[in-house]
Amino acid sequence: MLMRFSLQRVKNLRALRPQFLASAANSRFSTATEPSFNHPNPPRVPNLIGGAFVDSKSTATIGVINPATQGVVSRVPLTTNEEFKAAVAAAKQAFPLWRNTPITTRQRIMFKLQELIRRDMDKLAKNITTEQGKTLKDAHGDVFRGLEVVEHACGMATLQMGEYVPNVSSGIDTYSVREPLGVCAGICPFNFPAMIPLWMFPVAVTCGNTFILKPSEKDPGASIMLAELAMEAGLPHGVLNIVHGTNDIVNAICDDDDIRAISFVGSNTAGMHIYGRASAKGKRVQSNMGAKNHGIVMPDANKDATLNALIAAGFGAAGQRCMALSTIVFVGDSESWENQLVERAKALKVNAGTEPDADLGPVISKQAKERICRLIQSGVESGAKLLLDGRNIVVPGYEQGNFIGPTILSGVTADMECYKEEIFGPVLICMKADNLEEAINIVNRNKYGNGASIFTTSGAAARKFQTEIEAGQVGINVPIPVPLPFFSFTGSKASFAGDLNFYGKAGVNFYTQIKTVTQQWKDLPSGSGVSLAMPTSQKL
Repeated sequence: MLMRFSLQRVKNLRALRPQFLASAANSRFSTATEPSFNHPNPPRVPNLIGGAFVDSKSTATIGVINPATQGVVSRVPLTTNEEFKAAVAAAKQAFPLWRNTPITTRQRIMFKLQELIRRDMDKLAKNITTEQGKTLKDAHGDVFRGLEVVEHACGMATLQMGEYVPNVSSGIDTYSVREPLGVCAGICPFNFPAMIPLWMFPVAVTCGNTFILKPSEKDPGASIMLAELAMEAGLPHGVLNIVHGTNDIVNAICDDDDIRAISFVGSNTAGMHIYGRASAKGKRVQSNMGAKNHGIVMPDANKDATLNALIAAGFGAAGQRCMALSTIVFVGDSESWENQLVERAKALKVNAGTEPDADLGPVISKQAKERICRLIQSGVESGAKLLLDGRNIVVPGYEQGNFIGPTILSGVTADMECYKEEIFGPVLICMKADNLEEAINIVNRNKYGNGASIFTTSGAAARKFQTEIEAGQVGINVPIPVPLPFFSFTGSKASFAGDLNFYGKAGVNFYTQIKTVTQQWKDLPSGSGVSLAMPTSQKL
């Protein structure tokens, strides 16, 4: 078996040699960091089908735009229906052999993959910064948080263990095993080009499934690079496949009868569409969606540490995180807190993510910037006070970039559009409450339930908060309480649709199904006759 996989790996690497790897080796795609106006003919992003990177026959393409320069980094062809069917067929064909591959072999591929990701961490980060815009330091964090899921998948033999009870009745034993589902699929957002794909396919394939990955059309480069590394690590042909597109390819994934489960991260509109359409087809779906994460600040909170936490969690990644701390509820006095927030936010440096002094980079697109600016203005028109306005910032050398500086609105109320909508930009909203009870009620009345935090030195306040708050992930003096992979990402309410969350035990359960076996090995007396009564454990 090991020899077979070694030969398979050599074939995989040979399949990578044509056109795409040639351009990647010249830093035109995988490691592109220069503004793409240096590339008059940007490369086309390939599909990955059955172990080969192949150019789509589609003439319809979407440009991958560098958010800091507006240069075209590459072009994403919209995968044709025939190519999509070929990817699913390749995954389906690979499944029988892969599911019967020893778990130790699958784990070793993950061990190798994590080693290769570490080796190419800088290249991955540069690509993410080029396509998505976040700072290089933040891009390294993007990759590293995904790497931790790969590391966790290296222990899949233990995570996938079943249960066994001997002698449930006289001479009868019962045990359960977790088996892979078959072909699974993942649909990814733009904001974490490495982390979200790594939430999905490493867990799925190490459980024994095969996988169809659809990266965001805005920044697919990291997914292609990770697929290259997975194949270099020894992942066989057809186990991981990549397709590209927008609505049509998403609907095709939802409708295909051979796809058993879908993982999605993105907006509520897309997430509920996918959940409804795919569930109606009998598929499992885990759908991580929008958020409005609140931080309650108690009067006794450590001021310096709390201010730093609020700034980092609110403005990091230009606010384009589903766990960004976008709303602050001050209990009691807020003015002194707000004044110091403004001073610290003013000190942040907005620049292209490749620049070493950048604290936050651009938002993903012109359309995203326009939406963020519209929501800021709607807050002002509804009576909120604009303490800091970052809408008109201009970054020298990157005048065409999608930049918005840190923005702070105070006096926001729950009926304002800027509060009800997820802004997904570098905007902090400040609210007030007279006491902790009122603050908790503000948070709980919001439809979203991804995360919430409290900043306090009171154990009693913290305990009340963690008990009564209706959010799936709770931080106590922790601004972004995203669990490490041995737990699960447990968003709730309107932030999640499905039964089983991402990674951790829930993630393994999502990508497997339970089979329960009841066996009897004993000598049965002859002439005992036939009983049609319901068998029970009392029957000896």
